[in-house]
Amino acid sequence: MSQIPKMMKCWQMDGIGRELLTLREVPVPQPAPDAVLVKIAAVSLNYRDKMVIESGRGLPLIFPFTPGSDFCGKVVASGKAVSRFRVGDRVMAAFTPDWTDGLRPGNARTPAYRTLGGYYPGVLAEFVTMPEEWLVPAPASLTAAEASTLPCAGLTAWFALAERARVRAGDTVLIPSTGGVALFGMQIARAHGAQVIVAGNAANRERTLSAGADYFIDKHNDDLVEKVYEITNDRGADIVLEVIGGAHLGKAVQAAAVGARICQIGALDGFELSAPAMPLMLKDVSIFGIGTGSRKALEHLVRAVDRTGLKPVIDSRYAMQDLNTALDHLDKGPFGKIVIDIDPAG
Repeated sequence: MSQIPKMMKCWQMDGIGRELLTLREVPVPQPAPDAVLVKIAAVSLNYRDKMVIESGRGLPLIFPFTPGSDFCGKVVASGKAVSRFRVGDRVMAAFTPDWTDGLRPGNARTPAYRTLGGYYPGVLAEFVTMPEEWLVPAPASLTAAEASTLPCAGLTAWFALAERARVRAGDTVLIPSTGGVALFGMQIARAHGAQVIVAGNAANRERTLSAGADYFIDKHNDDLVEKVYEITNDRGADIVLEVIGGAHLGKAVQAAAVGARICQIGALDGFELSAPAMPLMLKDVSIFGIGTGSRKALEHLVRAVDRTGLKPVIDSRYAMQDLNTALDHLDKGPFGKIVIDIDPAG
């Protein structure tokens, strides 16, 4: 512990609102017996982080509160009871740390939503300490900035396609976005041998096709459903990564093939979903509600990344002190992920 400083930089809020977000000097935390101290190298942002900062999202935030959930860093100290990691190991944390494997915790009355940067304190700091059971090894094939994008966006796409919808070679996967989860979905689907149709802004056509999409639909000028019918010769999409929500679920149902799987992930167009009942029933469509995934699923994703050479798409990177500029960038619809470099040398 002699080389670890006593103080560190940390983003904190004393209440809800961007105006209350401050970069402070605070003491470096000490790890409990079952915990490790991690020196953060990079944190990737999710739109959810911006929502938590600006609205709280109804979460039980404890102030002063540190936002952010996704990081890659290096273990620099550990408690006496730690056995899973050693000093020097590169690690990431599970977005929902209580969910180790199997079914998500919670029950019908109260589904669990205990995430980092929400129920639990976040990670926009130079050091964090957390139980070793919350962590997984980072992929050996990725930089810290790339690895930091996996715990929420990468895992959500992986859990939806690989562990729920069971994507396989020959499937057609429809992805109506070019955000972080969407681009991971595109890469994961291609790695499994599926054909991928992506819908987005026309300005992103060439980048999307270069990144691996087989077909691109201009979501503002093309009829999404008709284009899917045209591309698939009326068969439809076997899997839809529904990242928009609201009434857009209806388009997903219409574009879906007979026996299709729809993974409902996002709610950018609203939390009240709507879809026509007859095609949903007549096509025997299955809908999976996706809320990231388990720690075990993240470990599966890490192995897949190292085996396939998957490289996350990073739109831009910002210094730690430029967090507010990075949050503004989220509103512009980045092509891929936005990363905050906490320790560029890490």
